[in-house]
Amino acid sequence: MTNLRHHLRPAGLPPVNGYSHAVAGSGSLVAVSGQVPLDGDGRLVGAAGPDGAAPNPEAQLRQVFTNVGAALAAAGADWSDVAKLTVFLTDLADLPLFRSVRDEFVDTTRPPACSLVQVAALVHPEFRVEVDALAIVSG
Repeated sequence: MTNLRHHLRPAGLPPVNGYSHAVAGSGSLVAVSGQVPLDGDGRLVGAAGPDGAAPNPEAQLRQVFTNVGAALAAAGADWSDVAKLTVFLTDLADLPLFRSVRDEFVDTTRPPACSLVQVAALVHPEFRVEVDALAIVSG
């Protein structure tokens, strides 16, 4: 069970959309490297099709959040332990999809702190998203 204290909207700070302004806790820190839309075999998920089909940003987002969850589990953590997410999107048109998929993984009543940055590109030209996480595990 997590010991995180979520400060969703402290006095004087603006309204939020799915994140906490601050999250505090004590315990062991788990740092999850930036996760990208590759499956367990290293295959790109949601890539543009060879027939000219458009990339699938929702599939990429789901794979990234699945990968973050697997990394958390490997370190003895889960989504309830996540204090902070950092999100990199190449296209802000994907923001509504990001929020929708994120909300399937995090507790929306106690969301992690979050930074979101639009970037020109990620390490692979077809990656549309990368997410890293910081978690705090009790004991």
